[in-house]
Amino acid sequence: MQNLKKKWGINSNLQIFLILTVFAINGSFSSWVASPVTSFFGIEKELVDPMVYWPLRIALIFPIYQITLPITGFIFGQFKFFWNFEKKFLSRIGLGFLFKKG
Repeated sequence: MQNLKKKWGINSNLQIFLILTVFAINGSFSSWVASPVTSFFGIEKELVDPMVYWPLRIALIFPIYQITLPITGFIFGQFKFFWNFEKKFLSRIGLGFLFKKG
């Protein structure tokens, strides 16, 4: 537990609990939101080949997750952690230019 606190730069077990709770809630929420969005675009599990449906659904869940993660973190009082987490993650996948100033 101490290693995780040190790695994440946090101080208390409560923060670990809140952070893990945010990850869990946001993952479920993103998946839940993706369902009506795919239906809106006519991408139904029963109508589309699974080799097309699942990659599209995952591709849709990814941006929903990234957008809602800092929002969910804010609700649980952990916005700073999740904002820094987002910037670091998006920089690693090549989208760091979104946060560069000037």
